[in-house]
Amino acid sequence: MPPVNAAMRCANFEERRDRAMALFAEKGFGQVSMRELAAHIGLTAGSLYHHFPSKQDLLYDLIEELYEELQATLEPGRRAMASGRSALACLIAAHWQLHAERPLQFRLAARDFCCLSEAQQTRLALLRKRYETGLLRLIAPQAKLPDAALAATAQVVATLLNQLPGMLKTLPEEQGLGLMESLLVGGIERALR
Repeated sequence: MPPVNAAMRCANFEERRDRAMALFAEKGFGQVSMRELAAHIGLTAGSLYHHFPSKQDLLYDLIEELYEELQATLEPGRRAMASGRSALACLIAAHWQLHAERPLQFRLAARDFCCLSEAQQTRLALLRKRYETGLLRLIAPQAKLPDAALAATAQVVATLLNQLPGMLKTLPEEQGLGLMESLLVGGIERALR
């Protein structure tokens, strides 16, 4: 039998993760047993435990990966600001694209976050806070609200950026992006007065 190279192992792992994510999204995390998950992705339960000690750990990895990708969406906004352009339009486009690429991860993060352990939830909350803080620095660098109001504003803007693409996916992309920008610009201007 020919040896399996690292690229093939990685591709198989990614494919299995995608199938696991689809099963969680379809049935709900709490409704999927490890045995069913293993069978669905083509592994034995023992082999699955080799990769992930629990299905919670797999869910955590999927949501953590999403938060890392969300953090990366801030980079186009930073580049736009550095060149004197609006960061918000770049952020909206980056979030729209990420949502198109990873809709199931957004669904899992919103719906199944509560299924994680307290420690996992705490770590993800810190990642989300870091993302929200970076987001607010880009879209409202001069904001003078009290800290609690700034944190709440960042949370609302992040939630809109993360959920509006899914709500507007029936619209043509250009129209959806324009509507997102109108909603966000109006809301941010009012909130930061």
